[in-house]
Amino acid sequence: MYLEIKDCSLFEQVEKLTTALVQTLSINGTSGEVEIADKVEAILRTFPYFQKHPDRVWTQFLPGDQLGRKNVFARVKGRGNAKKTVIFHSHIDTVGIEDFGQQEGIANDPEELLRFFQQWDGNKEVREHALSGDWMFGRGAVDMKSGVAVHLANVLYFSEHCDEWDGEIIFMANPVEENQHTGVIASVDELLRLRKEEQLEYVVAINNDYISPLYPGDPKKYIYTGAGGKLLPCFYVYGRETHVGQTLFGLDPTLVTSELNRLINNNMELAEQVEGEMMTPPSALYQRDTKAFYNVQTAVTSHLYFNLMVLEASPKEVMSKLKKVATAAAENIRNYYEEQYRTFARVNAFPEEGPDWEMEVYTYEEYCQKLGKQGVDVKAVTARAVAEHQGMELRELCFEIVDTLRKLDHSGKPSIVIFFAPPYCPHNYLKGDSARDEEVLRVISDVIARWEGKTGEIFAVKRFFPYLTDSSYLSLHDTDEEVASLIDNFPEWDKIYPVPVKKIRELNVPAINVGVFGLDAHRWTERVYKPYSFETVPRMIRDMAGSWLKP
Repeated sequence: MYLEIKDCSLFEQVEKLTTALVQTLSINGTSGEVEIADKVEAILRTFPYFQKHPDRVWTQFLPGDQLGRKNVFARVKGRGNAKKTVIFHSHIDTVGIEDFGQQEGIANDPEELLRFFQQWDGNKEVREHALSGDWMFGRGAVDMKSGVAVHLANVLYFSEHCDEWDGEIIFMANPVEENQHTGVIASVDELLRLRKEEQLEYVVAINNDYISPLYPGDPKKYIYTGAGGKLLPCFYVYGRETHVGQTLFGLDPTLVTSELNRLINNNMELAEQVEGEMMTPPSALYQRDTKAFYNVQTAVTSHLYFNLMVLEASPKEVMSKLKKVATAAAENIRNYYEEQYRTFARVNAFPEEGPDWEMEVYTYEEYCQKLGKQGVDVKAVTARAVAEHQGMELRELCFEIVDTLRKLDHSGKPSIVIFFAPPYCPHNYLKGDSARDEEVLRVISDVIARWEGKTGEIFAVKRFFPYLTDSSYLSLHDTDEEVASLIDNFPEWDKIYPVPVKKIRELNVPAINVGVFGLDAHRWTERVYKPYSFETVPRMIRDMAGSWLKP
């Protein structure tokens, strides 16, 4: 690859690298994630610096990964012996290509897609962008093969100008970002190893995950000095099954999850309010009952879970808020049943006194405590459930654990159990309360001011990257008590999703995002804006890294 780009301009280098990376499909959960890692490693090994120092490119296999996925690392040293280190990191997996429909066969071919969209009359803006020549299309073009390409081009630059800076640059490409983040989680051990063995001083990690307008007509380009977090709150609802001919004598769990969905889904009152930061409301990702086939019995249980972004709130605060919502939902359903039964009794000339529709509401921690008082060995039961369901989808496994526990509950009462399931993404940001943070923020400010003058771009600095990002796993702000609240409400944390929170807190690398710019990520019209992404972004990152690594 080096021979193809060595005489090119920076723009052309990033363009060629992006095209080459897009051409290798790396859909999350497929062998393509291994193929893209091999390709990134192969590209690095063509660079003269790594021809001379082949041991400074290496891979790290993800523990227990059935596909054999791996992180790719590279290390470049400057002219002296300084230990200041800047990390360049990006993710190399993408979402699927089913959304491309009849164009699925060219989803990874930017040139063919460009020709297609230049003739496409499905969307005027998309066609205009294709005709302009300023946009590249393709799965992963913006999320985030172009970001990987930017870092590769800058690794090449710094490796060819080692006499102009002092310190180290570590390049890191991670798989599995689009769902479980196990790539970057595994990298924590490697980064800690390097720091200990080489006495490195990590100054900052620079991610370049994509940015987009936050609203129609938004003119700003955003720099983020931290990462928003994510929780996946789950609701297990156990009702009271009955024959459909006696439906009002039961308690339909699907009615309860529907009410929970109504109260939570897209409810901005449940979104965290942090001045100057974009916050999205919780969003339902899954809702269904557990009936395996048709019959005329109402459902026994129903499952629901949400994507919930957090900026400063702790898992304990989130759980407290959600328990109040669940309690309100249970009360609403009871009132609804009572009202419907009164009408049912009146029209059928039955007595007005009906069944009891009360529901109990528990956090997972509270439910385990309740069962423990009944003599249930909760830990043994949950461990056995995990062992008996190896390979089960992780969120389904969490529900299976709760269901197994519920079947041992002597009370048999209708109930709602709230718990957390994977993934858990920590939140972090530059607080500016240390000399290191102050220096990082100062350089960002200086570089932004310089590039606003050069390009006329309008930049804005925000604390929290508004989408999910691997940067969440490089630093941790939650206290031990707050993390304990998460773990206590997470079924079999150590076996299902053992995020190394202590190691992440020990690593504590500030993570910023200077992202490529594009539109329609995770849609088949995904595209990256080349003038900004292939020229301005790599030069800004180059300026920032150069400032932190001054001799």
